[in-house]
Amino acid sequence: MKTEFYIARRFAFKQRSLSKPTFIVLASILGIAVGTAALILTLSIVNGFASVIEGKLIRFTSHMQVRQPEERLFPETRHDIQSLKSIPGIVSVSPFLEMNVMLRSRGKTRGEGGSIVPAVIRGITPEESARFLGKERATSWAVQSDEEGPLPLLLGKSMAESMGVKTGDRVMVVGIGGKGGPGHIAGTESIVQLLSGLDLQVAKVAGIYETGLTEGFDDVVAFAGLKRLQGVYNPGLISGYEANVDDLRNLRTLSETASRKLGYPFYTYTVYERYANLFEWLKLQKNIMPLLVITITVVAVFNIISTLLVLIIEKTREIGMLSALGLKPGSISAVFMGQAFMISLVGIGTGNLIALGLSLFEQHFHLITLPEKSYFIKHVPIMINPMDYLVVSCGVAVLTILFAFIPSRVAASLKPGTALGV
Repeated sequence: MKTEFYIARRFAFKQRSLSKPTFIVLASILGIAVGTAALILTLSIVNGFASVIEGKLIRFTSHMQVRQPEERLFPETRHDIQSLKSIPGIVSVSPFLEMNVMLRSRGKTRGEGGSIVPAVIRGITPEESARFLGKERATSWAVQSDEEGPLPLLLGKSMAESMGVKTGDRVMVVGIGGKGGPGHIAGTESIVQLLSGLDLQVAKVAGIYETGLTEGFDDVVAFAGLKRLQGVYNPGLISGYEANVDDLRNLRTLSETASRKLGYPFYTYTVYERYANLFEWLKLQKNIMPLLVITITVVAVFNIISTLLVLIIEKTREIGMLSALGLKPGSISAVFMGQAFMISLVGIGTGNLIALGLSLFEQHFHLITLPEKSYFIKHVPIMINPMDYLVVSCGVAVLTILFAFIPSRVAASLKPGTALGV
């Protein structure tokens, strides 16, 4: 095969007057390179986008929650926590408390009413706050939560902006139902009953967090220390347990195991079930990948076929001379298959370099911005996964070699007399 590959290299990259390959070969290499780079970048962006959003959702809450029906509050027990921790695959368990309230800020001037927004105050443990906020910020917040005075709250950036408050400001927490429940309204209460059931508390803005998850997250959820929130509203009661697992692929199985182990009235649901609409949206983004792959593959295939057919036309006399010199049709076919392999190899390598260079450039400079309210992120996320590069490269190489068989057979079928014009 050394002879065939030598001839193939001469045919594909034969030096001309300016020591450059033929234009058709350069165009083919460029086409394969652009197609390969486009496919790799598409996979990197889609996978990066899904990874970033999924990471934000999981960091915001937990992998799995354990509750009782109708969001009923119940006492925390060591038995429940130990039962969950004893399940292989669950790495952490912590209680939490959620309260549905209204937050009211002070007016900027004397006599001004201020802003009122609905909110969910989520009481979490110091361990959970460290996972969500980072160790240093969580430690600072934990110190404030242990101090006497107004209830320290962490507000989302969107909520703080809508209320017009900043760190250090005080807000009023309006709870419904007093200290006995999570804050539900049955709909049959009179005005007097509603007013008498209001529980007014003073809180201070201990900090402002930002996840980029706007609707239903940064604009609704406020965080407080679990012990402090229990002391204000429901001593000893919690809304449920949050659990994290070591492998998300086993999350559904572990959720079912936890539900069976705790038994009635507990039930479990995963982060994928809780935010099913967002994960379906991410799945929709991935569903367009097959269409993109097919489109780019078709372009690459027709590119290599047209290139080889043009090269056959250009090298017709050379093919006739090789046949006249005794080169077998199989060897002539191997010559053009070798050309396809070399052209695709150079094109794929160039495409990989283009994709990697553009990915690193965007990761460093963040030139492409996105509307955060719509996409939950400010910049295009790119995940550089070596497996994506390998799969795309192998796929393009196999397809181009496979479809190069058609023009190579055309070249092998040329008769010496016809090729030489005799």
